[in-house]
Amino acid sequence: NSCRFNDDDTAYMHLTPGSAGDQKKWTFSCWFKRGNLGGTAGEMRIFGGNANASHIYINSSDLIRWDMADDGSGSGDAALSPSMKFRDCSAWYHLVCALDTDNGTADNRMRMYVNGTEITSFAVRSNPDSGHATNAMNDDTQHSIGYRTGDQGSAGMEFDGYMAEVCFVNSEQLAATSFGKFDSSSPTIWKPIDVSGLTFGTNGFYL
Repeated sequence: NSCRFNDDDTAYMHLTPGSAGDQKKWTFSCWFKRGNLGGTAGEMRIFGGNANASHIYINSSDLIRWDMADDGSGSGDAALSPSMKFRDCSAWYHLVCALDTDNGTADNRMRMYVNGTEITSFAVRSNPDSGHATNAMNDDTQHSIGYRTGDQGSAGMEFDGYMAEVCFVNSEQLAATSFGKFDSSSPTIWKPIDVSGLTFGTNGFYL
């Protein structure tokens, strides 16, 4: 039940909310499987807002990077990128990016989980200011999955591969356990759970 994205077709999904949600606290979760390495321009956007540098994407070094920027901005206010590579095109990965800029611990304002485990060591970390509330993600402008449109900045970053169980939750900074669990018979295997009971809130969605 996944959605296939072909970078040759510039396939993507988009949404422009009628009003802004909570720009200080939200959670994005998805399962993805890459179709190739590199992509058409070396970068693949997973999810992003209306800015050149407001998105979660795979960069040209096969690293996940989460950048925050204000609407229409070309420069970022915060960034997070672990040093692990995402190069296995036969594997499904589960990614969670959870934001809470009101968190008193700076390193807990942007939290990232991969396959059920929270990442604590990063090649790049630039924390948002306390209470930062003008991030383009979850405002009232265009959001996209699988591509950065020309209206959002420099068109490109076509995703190639598959995505499933894509969730956006407003006003909560959730852990990976809200979206998955380790298999009871094979405790190293992370698998999805039913998320229909979550409260997605303003601008939230479940695909």
